[in-house]
Amino acid sequence: MKFNYDVIVVGAGHAGCEAAAASARLGASTLLITMDMNKIAQMSCNPAIGGIAKGQIVREIDALGGCTGIVTDRTAIQFRMLNRSKGPAVWSPRSQSDRMKFSAAWRHILENMPCLDMWQDSVVSLDIEDRKVKGVRTLNGAHFKADRVVLTNGTFLNGLMHIGRTMIEGGRTAEPSSHGLTEQLVSLGFKADRMKTGTPVRIDGRSVDWSLVERQDGDDDFHKFSYLPEVERELSQRPCYTVMTNIETHQILRRGLPDSPLYNGQIQSIGPRYCPSIETKIVTFADKDSHHLFLEPEGEDTQEYYLNGFSSSLPINIQIEALQTIPALRNVQIYRPGYAIEYDFFDPTQLNKTLETRIIGGLYFAGQINGTTGYEEAAGQGLVAGANAALSLKGERRLILGRDQAYIGVLIDDLITKGVDEPYRMFTSRAEHRILLRQDDADMRLTPLGYELGLVDERRYKLTEEKRQLRDNIIQLAIVTSVKASQVAELMEKKGLEPLRQGVKLRDLILRPQLTIKDLVPYIPKLAKVVDHLPVDRRDEIIEAAEILLKYEGYIVRERTIADKIHRLEDIKLNPDYDYMSLTSLSTEARQKLLKIKPTTIAQASRIPGVSPSDINILLLLLGR
Repeated sequence: MKFNYDVIVVGAGHAGCEAAAASARLGASTLLITMDMNKIAQMSCNPAIGGIAKGQIVREIDALGGCTGIVTDRTAIQFRMLNRSKGPAVWSPRSQSDRMKFSAAWRHILENMPCLDMWQDSVVSLDIEDRKVKGVRTLNGAHFKADRVVLTNGTFLNGLMHIGRTMIEGGRTAEPSSHGLTEQLVSLGFKADRMKTGTPVRIDGRSVDWSLVERQDGDDDFHKFSYLPEVERELSQRPCYTVMTNIETHQILRRGLPDSPLYNGQIQSIGPRYCPSIETKIVTFADKDSHHLFLEPEGEDTQEYYLNGFSSSLPINIQIEALQTIPALRNVQIYRPGYAIEYDFFDPTQLNKTLETRIIGGLYFAGQINGTTGYEEAAGQGLVAGANAALSLKGERRLILGRDQAYIGVLIDDLITKGVDEPYRMFTSRAEHRILLRQDDADMRLTPLGYELGLVDERRYKLTEEKRQLRDNIIQLAIVTSVKASQVAELMEKKGLEPLRQGVKLRDLILRPQLTIKDLVPYIPKLAKVVDHLPVDRRDEIIEAAEILLKYEGYIVRERTIADKIHRLEDIKLNPDYDYMSLTSLSTEARQKLLKIKPTTIAQASRIPGVSPSDINILLLLLGR
């Protein structure tokens, strides 16, 4: 039995799994400790991966050699590309997954990964010497040593669940909470607080009147999460369904408010504003007579459904009575009620860009412990923390992503610069360079970096560079190829467009919103020849990548120019230990915020709430800029 490791990862949720996998891929001897090996990568809330901005994060994880995208594709029971009616900057993949098979697939990957061991137990304390981590101690009395520890404790730190006035200790239903770590970390100088999240009832599909629901099918095209061509959706695809609440539903829910932990003072921690409970919805949107609810299957062959939109901590009888007012659910049978959960998190401004804590060397935080919510945000942080823990042992370059490189970079910069005042969720609106951070090109952006750091293997890197070359071949062909008006006369008529009066470049035709490369292939022999030579299993993906770059070239070039200008501020370094209180020319708020956050660059300082442009100008003057 082994007790000495390079890296220990505590917690096997989505952050912990990616952290352990990244560390092991880099060759570090890694131990993953979890309270229950049967709950690895548990989808404790909705059985879905991706969504607006979240889907981009999963594609970035895949581009960096992570596993979430692969597991999602192989366990998907429905896939949809959201926001297709808008520009590609906000296209976002989302997949329903088989919750049980998702967990099993992750466990299979981890159990068969070189350099990675697993241990079922609960960590109760850290070994700290001279402000550096040296290992962990567990509830069962085990003592594991390591100079790098990644904490990914999710909702388990002093977790407390609420159903009406009933309170149950636990990290999620039927699982115990974790005690000891928060108290130890606070004694070491860390700032902790409490957050709240919630989850809906789980419904027995046999009790639903399916004639009274609206069906919602997934997409049936080439899109998926992983860039690896051999990774495909293997399971039977299933639809989701929508139903609506009504006035009677809301009346019953209001009757339960005096017993709601959210409104009777029982819960006082911070909850998510963007994903409110059903009781919060009827209070906040009192003028609304109905709200959409979504019945999402929990697996390929189960009767269990997740009722998205009905997150609640109301008493069980109120939840059931309210559901029975919805015609399709008048005979509803539930597997378990919705509940709210409170848990400890730590102020993420106490972290560096690598997700190593500033207070204790070698200690990293990732996931909900940093005040975030969502599987995808957790997995992205986990990959960065696990990779940096392993890289730091080698003294090599760290994985630090810029705001113009990745949504993961936006996420981490927001956390360490701004902190959180509610559970942090990624949105496309948080990324000022979102036209550069599209879901279609995460491999182009990040796979070369992953290869350079050792996270990505040779085969994946070669596939990426081959795709880049094939994509660029199409773009170059479009730029130089002339098209006669007679060649596309039939197509123009079919599309209801004015016929061409003279020949044009192929690129000019592709720029038209009504035309696509696929539309043009039958009419342009040179284009058809190039397309025919594309690998069949990646043909659609490569064509789409080329088309987006052609159609949106102006926007992309402009955004890249802006990003490059901002980069100049990233290059102007600040001493994180500077005594800002001595700079009386700065506003009082700016001095306080700069002293707390300790920015390392002018660009980071400019993103701190409370630091004004005039404060930045003063800093630039002091630096001789």
